[in-house]
Amino acid sequence: MSHQQKFPDTGFIRLSQILYPVGPIPVSKSTWWQGVKDGRFPQPQKLGPRTTVWKVEDIRALFESQMDG
Repeated sequence: MSHQQKFPDTGFIRLSQILYPVGPIPVSKSTWWQGVKDGRFPQPQKLGPRTTVWKVEDIRALFESQMDG
């Protein structure tokens, strides 16, 4: 089963579902956050003071662009 099939069709996912080994993006947390700051990775949304999520559609598009290039 591919990582993409584990994602819901719509909604939000947390960082632990995005980064390897659970998710498809093989970078560390610090690299991910630097990429968010630099604009290489999608911006998160805050659901609460300790809950940060990303749109599934944004992560799927990022994953597909990495697979193409």
